Amino acid sequence: MLAIFGAEAAPLNHPKEGIAGAPLDSCLPLPTCPIEGLVLSTPYPHLLAPLDLGFTTLANRVLMGSMHTGLEEGRKHFTAMAAFYAERARGGVGLMVTGGFAPNIEAWAKPFAGTLATHAAARRHREITAAVHAEGGKIALQILHTGRYGYSPLCVAPSRIQSPISPFTPRELGERGIERQIRAFVRCAALAREAGYNGVEVMGSEGYFINQFLVTHTNQRTDRWGGAYENRMRLAVEIVRRVREAVGPDFILIYRISLIDLIPDGSSWPEVVQLAKAVTAAGATILNTGIGWHEARIPTIATSVPRAAFAWVTKKLRDQLRADGIGIPLVTSNRINMPHIGEQVLANGSADLISLARPFLADPAFVAKAATGRADEINTCIACNQACLDHAFKNQLATCLVNPRAGHETTLLIRRALQKKRLAVVGAGPAGLAAATTLAERGHEVHLFESAAEIGGQFNLAKRIPGKEEFHETLRYFARRIEVTGVALHLNTRASAELLIGERFDEVLLATGVTPRNPRIAGQDTPGVIGYLDAILQRRPVGRRVAIVGAGGIGFDVAEFLVHDAAHPSPALDLAAWMTEWGVADPAATRGGVVRARPSAAARQVTLLQRKAGKLGAGLGKTTGWIHRSALKMKNVEMAHSVNYERIGPHEGGLGLFVSFGKERRDGKVIACDTIVLCAGQEPLRELQTPLAAAGVRLQLIGGAFEAGELDAKRAIDQGTRLAATL
Repeated sequence: MLAIFGAEAAPLNHPKEGIAGAPLDSCLPLPTCPIEGLVLSTPYPHLLAPLDLGFTTLANRVLMGSMHTGLEEGRKHFTAMAAFYAERARGGVGLMVTGGFAPNIEAWAKPFAGTLATHAAARRHREITAAVHAEGGKIALQILHTGRYGYSPLCVAPSRIQSPISPFTPRELGERGIERQIRAFVRCAALAREAGYNGVEVMGSEGYFINQFLVTHTNQRTDRWGGAYENRMRLAVEIVRRVREAVGPDFILIYRISLIDLIPDGSSWPEVVQLAKAVTAAGATILNTGIGWHEARIPTIATSVPRAAFAWVTKKLRDQLRADGIGIPLVTSNRINMPHIGEQVLANGSADLISLARPFLADPAFVAKAATGRADEINTCIACNQACLDHAFKNQLATCLVNPRAGHETTLLIRRALQKKRLAVVGAGPAGLAAATTLAERGHEVHLFESAAEIGGQFNLAKRIPGKEEFHETLRYFARRIEVTGVALHLNTRASAELLIGERFDEVLLATGVTPRNPRIAGQDTPGVIGYLDAILQRRPVGRRVAIVGAGGIGFDVAEFLVHDAAHPSPALDLAAWMTEWGVADPAATRGGVVRARPSAAARQVTLLQRKAGKLGAGLGKTTGWIHRSALKMKNVEMAHSVNYERIGPHEGGLGLFVSFGKERRDGKVIACDTIVLCAGQEPLRELQTPLAAAGVRLQLIGGAFEAGELDAKRAIDQGTRLAATL
């Protein structure tokens, strides 16, 4: 992860030496590098080089990795799915992989999940493949069998062992049952070819069905499918061999292999290498990197994970296979979100292709922009998970916080305005930026007013939080987009009602954001009590012992900010430090690549408090909240709920926050601290609404000015974009 303002900034997150071998930020090789078809006239010669697979050629080294969007479920979304993939094919990606489709009902991720098991279903898929091929793209279908991860009473597995992420205990398969699953994979692959796909990806990683056979953690069989590793890997090899027989030699067959399980009793490194060689011999065209099981307690794709954090594992396998004379192309994945990062990974010899999934939600034209010298216009994935994975786990259609059109290409249309208007947007936070640039893109004259010296609003808080450095990228993107679309930007300008009325705008959009809520605690004017803006933006002095009042998203961010300082930097910018912090190790040294976490010391002693009963951070992201809680617990942050704030006053030479608990106001105590930071929520800032309405100005409220609640950039950008699409 980088704190970057320009697209070509140098990476900061890679170790100087060690587990990965040569550093990824080393100088790129001279033009004598071995990639055939190297394109030397661009900043990304490795990234944009074609890849000859023998029977077909990929236009470049970028693979759009599989991600579940929700469009796969049922029949009603096929037109939307076709538009989704077609737009990304038009953007120049070399090969796409669909979200996972089950080969039979026992493989379902949930009841009635997307399934490809009949000729009728294959005919429906032709709408997707035809749309992709019309744009000159290539697409493979992922065959996903979830095994014991299936949220279904029909789920099956090698052994009757329930997973920690499903309430259903799987049925243990017998010999005939295993054969039935193999035939289902083969049938699904043949149907994918019939549907017009260019290939399939067999999902063998992330703890799904095939992966469950590979490790003793989930496979306790004693027959020919368990015990010795040759038996445990039999399923994977047999599936690849028989799929290849069924689809013929001129069909892409990707096998997604788990290189580092990140669970105890995971695969050993010799087993990973043995499997890679076996599936290659069985007929795989490409090996794609899988990282971590879903039940692993180590983050792998969240924004706090360093960029290209697992490229070293792919390089480790690639080097070993090359040394043994095996030249199968390898794909590396996870947290590669800008072209120069992918270029360095490829130039370093870590992989032959890079896989980007969510970055293509953020910007479908990622490759085209890189190829035409417009990398600074890429809308970068910030790995927030809020609109993609969080939606998927809530059975909602996946989209993207920074690009709400993702997954809604057929309904959220940005078209040229029929009549040009002169419009004002007040506030250059996420909502205002999205609205202003979308309006200008549609041909309107747009004036964007911002009282501060820089754009960004609340994102200027977020970008300063350790582990959220990616938010710099969104502001870089919007700054460039303001230039490209022609928005008239007025910084250091507090737009008054008089100014807006006098300019006679056709319409005014108020995106003025929020103001901190006053918690009204007795004694809060005592020196040493500060607001979150003071702590983060103004860098007011903060003592060693800190109490934080409020444990919403901002409270957690303030806690993360305060447990780090110059002497305790963010591990998101240092891969070696991050691996130590979370307990990631070389899988050649320890099974599964996981060891005891060794977090660094916290810069301060922090107590995080909330009024509500229940778990702190309950409103955080569904798929990332556990990461934030775990990170703070590793820094020994104390957390308490059901807190009543009685008063603040001097205490033992410092400050005392006097509290009690519950409705009964029991167990009163004093929290001794040097600084108290108030994070008690926000209120909409609407001071312009009344005078503008009284003057008859047409106006709209968006973002925090419309609804403060928990600050929600996803809602703000979506609201600003959708409103701008209609004016």
